[in-house]
Formats: sequence, structure tokens, C-alpha cells
Amino acid sequence: MTSTQEGRSTVDPTVRDAESALLQRIILPRPADPATVRSLYLDEGTATSLRSTAPTAQRPGTVNTEADDYVLHLASSGGRHAEVLSRTSARIPERTETSFAAYFNAFPASYWRRWSILDAVHLRLHLTGSGRVDVYRSTARGVPVHVHGELVAGDASLDIPVPLKPFEDGGWIWFDLSSGNEPLELVDGGWFADRAAPGRAAVTVGMPTFNRPSDCVDTLRALGEDPLVRDVLTAVVIPDQGTSKVRNQDGFDQAEALLGDRLRIVDQPNLGGSGGYSRIMYEALEHTDCEHILFMDDDVVLEPDSVLRALAFARFARAPMLVGGQMLSLQARSHLHAMGEVVDRTTFFWQLAPNTEDDHDFAVDSLRETLWMHRRTDVDYNAWWMCMIPRVVAEQIGQPLPLFIKWDDCEYGLRAGAHGFPTATVPGVAIWHLSFVEKDDSSDWQAYFHARNRLVVAALHGPDDPKAMLLDSLKRTLRHLFLLEYSAIALHQMAMRDFLSGPRALFGSLPTALGAVRATRARFSDGTVVPSARDLPEPPIDALAAQLWPNPPQGKVAQVKALVGALRHQLRPADPGAWERPQRNVPAEHGTWFLLSRLDGATVSTSDGTGVTYRKRDRRQFWELLRVSVALHQQVLRSWPALRRRYRDGMPELVSREAWNEQVFSRF
Repeated sequence: MTSTQEGRSTVDPTVRDAESALLQRIILPRPADPATVRSLYLDEGTATSLRSTAPTAQRPGTVNTEADDYVLHLASSGGRHAEVLSRTSARIPERTETSFAAYFNAFPASYWRRWSILDAVHLRLHLTGSGRVDVYRSTARGVPVHVHGELVAGDASLDIPVPLKPFEDGGWIWFDLSSGNEPLELVDGGWFADRAAPGRAAVTVGMPTFNRPSDCVDTLRALGEDPLVRDVLTAVVIPDQGTSKVRNQDGFDQAEALLGDRLRIVDQPNLGGSGGYSRIMYEALEHTDCEHILFMDDDVVLEPDSVLRALAFARFARAPMLVGGQMLSLQARSHLHAMGEVVDRTTFFWQLAPNTEDDHDFAVDSLRETLWMHRRTDVDYNAWWMCMIPRVVAEQIGQPLPLFIKWDDCEYGLRAGAHGFPTATVPGVAIWHLSFVEKDDSSDWQAYFHARNRLVVAALHGPDDPKAMLLDSLKRTLRHLFLLEYSAIALHQMAMRDFLSGPRALFGSLPTALGAVRATRARFSDGTVVPSARDLPEPPIDALAAQLWPNPPQGKVAQVKALVGALRHQLRPADPGAWERPQRNVPAEHGTWFLLSRLDGATVSTSDGTGVTYRKRDRRQFWELLRVSVALHQQVLRSWPALRRRYRDGMPELVSREAWNEQVFSRF
């Protein structure tokens, strides 16, 4: 075996297959990927090992030669970039430097240090040509540290061990390739363990789908086309809950041929995400011998290596744990949605993990330049756009709650954590998914499930005293009312009444709740999407005024003044003319409470830009909705201790595999 002393390398990677496990392949962008996606795989503008033609001091583990003095900085190489030859190989043009300090190719060492049984990892590279390899690590503050460097010539296989000891609080490992007077080719490479992985490589992948057959087939093909991924699959389960069936989609036959008898499609009514994911877990536990169950959304673009990375992380974990993948934006493919998410136990609402930022663009700021990303981020749960659950966890803590959508993934993570099974959201394990910036899910039909399920999960895992949570809920109620989103408040009230009725109705509401929600929302003008503002009368406002927008109130005094003004306006009768002719057409980005609370009628664009809602202020409705909401919040507050007991006592049945089958699956 190779020594694990930092910086010592060998040229005999024969342990690659027999005695060690692949943790993470070096991968490269697809030919059809947008140009910005390249930044997720390669860093070609901010390489650390910058040298000039002047002689350089000898580095630890290196020998200076004349060949070590060639120009390496990208700016001096005429802007030449690496040529991608395949998903796993690239050619570095002569006298050019390329860094692999990028999202998919740097190694997130601090996560492996925290959660795995490994003490070191090995970078193994197969190279041909002439050049140099430099290995770096970073500290939790993002400071780069040179680990090892050496020249290569001809056909070379390198094995470079890097201990994980320095990564207690954060840090990554990466490498740079620099070519000499001839190109340097990366044939293949990866990050490896120094031992075989525990357990078996046996995964059931599941994707519930609702009228997304094309996306689903693309993901099935991605799973089947990669031989390494295909080899670890015991089953692929698709609960098809829509009317546009996956089996009838173009390309399905080819995807089915790749997966063979491992593909299992189960037709069932629309039971939402929780009904779909619960079916996947049920099928995996009842009909396969898998060791892990991987949940994924249907409307994603998959990086297949993420399946292997999640599995490797789970197998090397110190104890069974959930392994989550991150979400990259499907609209802006170089953007990372979030590093991880936690739950504020006081207000009981999810939020970004502390000291992180959302919507990070790697095409603007590379991993090396993003210092906060070098700290390890710990989480309470991982969303089910991609999350791997060990079989032993599913068997011990049960099925997802029957919540239809929203909060089911969060609840499962909290429940697992309470049973001693943590969750890690691992960088470099990811899918591309529609960004939530393009969704109105807090105010459209999903508002009901947001509100009801937040209360259900809080009753199970939340605070003894719900005052802070209910105060936060009332603030959100007032904001929706100022936004003239009366349908959202009607759905919130429906949600609170259903929560107050107790847990027994949750199973029965799975196939019926959505219909009732849509019927309630349809009673309000803001609950109907109009194709375009041009389908309504033009507002009585000139072009200049129509494009000027108020600035948000800054400071407490200004905010209180804006709030008082908004409430004062609600005391006045609405202008009936504004119900026939909107006063303004408001883009989604300017649909703020301090603007809409001063209007009597306005169109507001949907977040995805496909239509508008016509929002009409109604003084009577505003105050009546507010009065009922306050009364319902008071009722929840009074009933909280009894409600917590009822939901906690009902929990065993709600997550029972047998109950799910008897009350849901066997009926369809």
C-alpha cells in the first residue's frame, strides 16, 4: 500500500481496483453544456500555483529544473483552455495551466474528515505528455496550502496520499495541471480511499413523477448510460402519478433497454411528493435487497457521478446517516442554490445554514475565491431533490409522513436526527433543478401545504411554547394581506382548521386535499392566472411613472411609518374602477408589500414570467380575513399541548409501512 505521509507519491496505482474504493471521479462538462457550466468542473482563471520565467525556490517534495521555470500563468498562455476529450479526460495545451479547484472536481475534505472512517484520501491520476502536477489544500478560512508538486513526462500514473487530519473545521483538496513545451493529457483520475468500502454497493433509485415524462426519461437514460452507476443499481422505481405517462414518452424504450428488469414503474393517483417517495421506500424495502434508497425529483438534470459519490460517502460513514445532494439552478446552470439548510427551532421555519449565501455563481466567483465555502456547513435535513437514505434508517424510523408536499423531507431529517442518524449535505453531490426563485409556492396553491405541514412538523419536533412561531405566522399573514394575496390567507385558514382536527385525517386527505385547495383558491381573483397583462385594460399611468418603483423602507422608523400607512389605506373604501382597470402592471420583482398595500387593483407577474394575477383590494375582506386568522392562531396557541400529544401519539401509525399499504397503496 502507499504511505499516507502527506506529499509522498508512488507511480503504481495497482491498488485502485483490488484494495481501494473510488470516492469521486474527475469529471468534465458535457459537449452540450452551456459555457458557464465549465466553471463547475475547471478553474481556468484563478490558478494558485502562479510562477514566472524567473527561477523559483525549491518547494517541499519538488526538484527545481529548467523545465520547472516555464510560463504557467493562464494570462501568459494566450488564453488557451483545456480541451475536453470525454467526460473523464482532457488535454492541456502546451505552456498552459488548468486548475481542478472547481465544484465537481475539488475534494470536500472537511466533510469526509467529519463523517467518514477514513484518515486519508489518495489522488490518482493517469497522465501522458509533459508537465507538472501541484496538489493544494485549503484551510477553513480559505487559505490555500501547497501539499505536493512534481514533474511528469511520458506515460505516468501518480498516487498522491493526502491526510484528512487538518480538515476539522473546513477545507478542500484540489490539484493543478501545468503543461510544458508539449500538451499534457489527463487520461483519467479520481479521489480514492486506501481500502475497500464497507457493505454492498446496492442502491434503489426512486423518482415520483407527475406529468414530467420527458425529464424523467432523460434521468433514466443518464442512470443507465453510465456503466459504473448502472452497476450499483438494484432497482429504479418510478411512481407515475400523472396523466402523461412515462411509458408513452419518446426515448422510453431506449432507457428501459439500458436498465432492463431493474426498472419498475408503478401507476398510482397523484399522492404528491410524500405519497410518491413513500411508495419508493415501500417498494425498496418490500421487493429489493438494496442497502440504500436514493430519492430524486423527476424534473432534474442529473450529474451521474453524484450517485456514486453519495453512495461512497454513505458506505464510508462512521454510522448510518442520510447523505444529501445540493441543488444547482436549472435556469442558470453555474449557480448553486444553497450549501445547506437548517430549522430555526424558535420560529420553526427552515433557513440557510449560518455563514452561507444563496444563489452563488461559480462563473463569477470560483471555489478558490469564495472563502465562506471552505468552512464545513452542517445541516438539519436535506431536500428530496436528491437524498440517500440507508435501508437501516428506513426500517427503524419508518415511512415519510403523509403530507402530500412540503416539509416531508424536513420532517424526515429531523426524525432521523432524533434517532441518532444525522444528515450531511455534501458539496460535489448535486443535480440541476428549477430554482425556487422562479416559483410562487408560498402564495399559490402550495400555500396550504406550507402552512398545515409546518404546524404538523412543529407539533412533532418543535417548541414547547409556540408563541414565537405563531407570531411569525401572523407576520406572514399580514404580509400576504398587504400583497392582496387573499387566496393565500384563505388557504392558511383552511390549513389551520385541518391541523386542529388532528392527525387521523392525513392519510385520507392525500388524494383529495389538492382538489379542495384548488377550489378554495379559485374563489379569489388573485388565485387565477391571466396569460398576460395585455389581456386586461391598460392602467391609467404614463410610461415614466409606470417604470418608477418605491425603495424599501430603511430602518425601524421608516418601516413602522410604511406599516401605519399600509394599515391606514386598508381603512379606506377601494376605488371600484381599479377592479375593472388595474392601476399598475407590476413586475414580479417589484411586487412588494409597501407598494401593493397602497393600491386598489394591480396585475402582478408570476415569478416564472408566464402570466399575471389581477389583485384587487377589498376592505371588508381584508379585515375579515385578518380577524379569522388571529382567532385561529389563538386557538392553536390554546390547544398546543393537547395537539402535540395527539400528533406524537399518532406518529407510529402515520409512518408505518403496513398503514401506508393498507390505507393508501392497496386502495389503488
